[in-house]
Amino acid sequence: MKNIKEKNISRHAVGFYEWIKYKIYQIVGIILILFSLFLYFSLYFFEFQDYGNPYLSAPKENIKLFFIIGSWFNGVTTYWTGKASWILPLFPFILGYRVFNNEKIKYFIIKTIIIFVGILLIAGGLKNIEQDGGQLSLLTSRLYLYLEQIINIENKKFIISISGIAIGIFLFLGSLDIKFKIYNMLLRVLLKSSTFIIKNVFQNFYTYTKKLTEIFIHKKKISQKLKTSKKSFSKKRMPNLGYREEKEKQKELELGLEENAIFALPHLELLSEPARRKEYKNNEEQLENTARMLENVLDDFGIRGEIGRIQSGPVVTRYELEPAPGVRSSRVIGLSDDIARSMSAISARVAVVPGRNAIGIELPNEDREVVFLRELLSSKAFEEKNDLPLALGRNIAGSPVVTDLAKMPHLLVAGTTGSGKSVAVNAMIISLLYTLSPNKLKFIMIDPKMLELSVYEDIPHLLHPVVTEPRKAVVALKWAVQEMNNRYRLMSELGVRSIHSYNSKITKTREKGQILTKSFQTGFDPNSGKPIIEKHELASEILPHIVIVIDEMADLMLSSGRDIEMSIQALAQKARAAGIHLIVATQRPSVDVITGTIKANLPTRISFQVTSKIDSRTILGEQGAEQLLGKGDMLFMESASQVQRIHGPFVSDQEVDKVASFLRSKGSPDYVFEITQDNEDPNAEPDQNKSKDPLFDQAVDLVAREQKASTSFLQRHLQIGYNRAARIIDIMEAENMISPASQTGKREVLLNKN
Repeated sequence: MKNIKEKNISRHAVGFYEWIKYKIYQIVGIILILFSLFLYFSLYFFEFQDYGNPYLSAPKENIKLFFIIGSWFNGVTTYWTGKASWILPLFPFILGYRVFNNEKIKYFIIKTIIIFVGILLIAGGLKNIEQDGGQLSLLTSRLYLYLEQIINIENKKFIISISGIAIGIFLFLGSLDIKFKIYNMLLRVLLKSSTFIIKNVFQNFYTYTKKLTEIFIHKKKISQKLKTSKKSFSKKRMPNLGYREEKEKQKELELGLEENAIFALPHLELLSEPARRKEYKNNEEQLENTARMLENVLDDFGIRGEIGRIQSGPVVTRYELEPAPGVRSSRVIGLSDDIARSMSAISARVAVVPGRNAIGIELPNEDREVVFLRELLSSKAFEEKNDLPLALGRNIAGSPVVTDLAKMPHLLVAGTTGSGKSVAVNAMIISLLYTLSPNKLKFIMIDPKMLELSVYEDIPHLLHPVVTEPRKAVVALKWAVQEMNNRYRLMSELGVRSIHSYNSKITKTREKGQILTKSFQTGFDPNSGKPIIEKHELASEILPHIVIVIDEMADLMLSSGRDIEMSIQALAQKARAAGIHLIVATQRPSVDVITGTIKANLPTRISFQVTSKIDSRTILGEQGAEQLLGKGDMLFMESASQVQRIHGPFVSDQEVDKVASFLRSKGSPDYVFEITQDNEDPNAEPDQNKSKDPLFDQAVDLVAREQKASTSFLQRHLQIGYNRAARIIDIMEAENMISPASQTGKREVLLNKN
C-alpha cells in the first residue's frame, strides 16, 4: 500500500511540474508576442534621426511610452537594416506563438543564421532600388552590382532587386516554418523568376565566350592576311593610338581592356552617402516673411513690384520680383550690394529670369546643404543617354544638372582659390570614369601645380602619365592636334563624318568578320593597257574619346602662351567630330590668361566665385560671379546661352583616392610616351653644321630680309619649336651673321637685305 501511494504521489508531482512548465511556456510565448507588437509600435511611433549617435531616436509628439527601449530598438534596427527592420518583429512573434503552443524548435541556430542571410538580401535589394537598406546592405550591394553587369535584360536593376528581396523573404519566412497560401504563391513566383535569371546568366556567359572566340579567330585571319599582303597598312598613319602588336593586344585581352571584354566600372559604394536632409518647421511662413521684407527694402529704394514665385534650393532661395511698369532691370541689378546689406545677407545676386517678366533675387539660405556626388550619379538625369556625361550639381530648385561634354564640346572653368574649382574638376572626371571603360575613354591630364591630378596616376584610362612640365604640355597639345588630323584622315577614308559613325562602322564590320579595304590605282598594265588596282587595308581599331584636362592654364600661358593658344584654338575649332575634348581650368581669370582667342573658341564656361566684376565679365561676359558664395557655388553658361546657377557636388580626397585605387586594381594603363616626345629631338647635341638643318637657308633669308633676329621671331614665321629656333640662332651667331645678344636681349643683324 505504501509503494502504491508513493507512485500516485510521484504521478501527481510529475503532472504538476508539467503543468507548471506548460504555463511557463505560455507566459514566455505571450511575452514574446507582446514584445513583437511593442517593436512594431516603436517602429511606427518613433522616428529615426541622426543626432550623432545612431542608436538614439526622438519620439513623435505626445508619445512618451517606453521612450528609452523603443527609441533604442528603432535606432539600432533602422541604422543597420533600414526599411528591412519592419520584418524583424515577425521573428519574436512566430517564436512566441510556437513557444505558447509548446512546439519543439529544431535547428534553432541554423535557422537563425538563415534568417540573418535573408535580412542581408532584403536590405541589399532595398539599397539597390535607392531605398534605405541600412549599413548591412553594404555587404550584399556588390552582389547586386555584379549581377547587373552579367545580366542583359530590360529593367534588370528592378528585376534583380525584387528577386533578391523575394529570396530574402523566402529564407526568412521559411526558417520560421510558416505555411499558408500567400507563402506558397510567393514561393512559386520566386522559383519562376530565379529560373529566368539563371537562364539569362548562362545565355550571356555563352554569348561572351562566343565573342572571345570570334576575336581570336578574327585576329588570326588578320595576321595571316598581313603576312601575305605586299603592302601592309602603315602604322604611322595614326601615331600612337590603336596600332599595337599582337602580343600587346593579347596582354590587353588578359587585362580585360579589349573592346569586347567586360570592364568593371566603379560602384557607388566608393562614394560617401548624402546626409539626411533636414526639415524645417514653418519654412513657408519664413519664406513669406522674407519676401515681404524684401518688398519693403525694394520700396525704400524706389522699386515698385511684388514678389511672386519663390524657389528654395539647397544653398540659395530665389525670389522672383514682378516689377511694376516702367521699372528698368538694370536699376534693380545695380542694387545687389544694397539689397544684401539691407537683408543682412552675405551677398545677393540679381538677374533677369529668362522667358518671364520677372527679376530673380537670389539670397543665401541660413542653413546650407551639401550636395554629394553619389546622389547625382544615382539620379535619373545621369542615367539618360549621354556620350560624355558630366554631373555638375543641383540648380536653384534642387534638381540634378547633368550635361554632355560631347555636345559642348569643350569647357572653360575659372574661379579663385577656395571657390570649389578643383573639386568640380574632380567631380567631372569621376562622372566620366563611372560611365565609360578605358577602351572608350582616354585622358591626357596636364597639371603644372603637380598637386590636383596626381591621384589619377596609373589608372587604365590614362593615355600618358600626368604631365607636369610646361614644355611637355606644349608637346602634348601639339600631339593632340596631330591626332585630330589623323582621325579626320581615317574618317575621310571610311566616308563618315564623326567618331560615332566611324566606331559604328568598324563594329559592324567586325561583327561580320570582314576587313575594310580601299582600292587605289597604281598604274597601267603594259600588255593590256588596263589600270592596275591594288587594295589597301584600312584601320580597324575603335577610336576612344580623348578628354584633355588642364588644371592650371595660367602657368602654361606664362611659359608658352603663343604655342598653347594656337593648339587650343585648333582643337577647339575642329576636334569635336574627332572625339577630342578640352576641360581647361584656371584660378586667374585675367585677359592675359583667358585671351580673346581662347574665349571665342570655348563658348561653354563655368565661373566660380571671383574677386571682382571685371573677372566675371572676362569669363561670362556679364557680372554676377563676384556675388557667389564659394564652396562649389557656380554660374554655368552653355554655348553662350543664358547663365544658370548651380551648386556643385562635394567630393573628398578620400573618395577620389578610393575610385582611383579601384580602377588601378582592374587593370594597368597602356601608356603612349610619344605624346610628350618632341619630334625635333630637344635632347640631341646641337650640330654646328648648318647643312643638317633644311630650314637654315630659309631662316637666313628671313632674317636678312626683315632685319630681325630672335628665337621667337623664327618660331612664329617658320612654325618650329623653341629648341630648333634657338639652335639656328646659335649657328647664325657662330657664323657672324648676327651679333651676340645685348643686355636687353636684342641682336644686330650683320647681313645685308640682298
